[in-house]
Amino acid sequence: MDFLTTLWLQFLATLPLFILILLGFLLVKIFKWPKTITDGLTKFTFALAIPIMLFHIMSHFSEQPKADYRVLLAFFGGTLLVFIISRIIAAKIFKLDGATATMFSMGGIYSNNVFVGLPIIKALLGDKAVPSVALVVVFSALILWTLATISIEFAQVGKLSTIQIKKAVKNIFKNPVILGIFAGLIVNYIGIPLPNFISQSTKMVGDMAAPLSLIVLGMGIAEYKISEGWRLSSTICLLKLAILPFVIYWLAVLLNLPTLETYVVVLLGSMSIAINCYIMSRQFNLLQATIASSLLISTVLSSIVTPLILAILTHI
Repeated sequence: MDFLTTLWLQFLATLPLFILILLGFLLVKIFKWPKTITDGLTKFTFALAIPIMLFHIMSHFSEQPKADYRVLLAFFGGTLLVFIISRIIAAKIFKLDGATATMFSMGGIYSNNVFVGLPIIKALLGDKAVPSVALVVVFSALILWTLATISIEFAQVGKLSTIQIKKAVKNIFKNPVILGIFAGLIVNYIGIPLPNFISQSTKMVGDMAAPLSLIVLGMGIAEYKISEGWRLSSTICLLKLAILPFVIYWLAVLLNLPTLETYVVVLLGSMSIAINCYIMSRQFNLLQATIASSLLISTVLSSIVTPLILAILTHI
């Protein structure tokens, strides 16, 4: 597959994403939908639609095809290393507090693997790559939401006394996203199949989460100037689109991952910032304008960066 064909497939895969974001943007800018609607839809998406989507996915975890579990070490090992690097940059260069530095760092590691990564990798690498993608997708929300929640809660609580740790852990398990993930895992490992009417209902709400998240993103972007926090946004995009795939690649080499799995984890690392990261910024009320700007910019840039990285991988 030549470079122009790859670039065209990337464009076609991201076009629906742009259209839904544009719809949300126009609802606020042209049709003057009030901020109360944006806030209400964001709360519904975070507190209900996304948790139910994750519950549905995790409740069927054991049905996922077999995959090489070393992809988890390569992908999430890379994200942890870049998270640490990002925290240092946030503290030393931008002088951000602990909670804000965490949100900055999440922007540099949270990939849009569900809405963009899966369809693009399936188109570029074929069905044989899907099990590895599914493995990363299943654990992304669990690991990254938990990492962000723990880090932000501990940063806001202060020193880690026993009482404060208990308070932080309690807040983590009150998070609807975390609750959705663990509820799904419990159902999966108990092994009792859900009644069809429940499974179908959770699937319907889960199917709603993706487009609704995109529309909410567009509505949120309309509240800010894209130039706000440009230094932070440009650094986040550099971390996300260049540093993260580079670190993941070298971990994949060290782990001696097969060629296909290496392609999968590196390409997933090169995807634009996840919509969940924007939902996260609104939930914690941290860097909302910066993350919205970074998401939009990284989505545009990834249409060039991802096929470029694939071309580089095929020549190594």
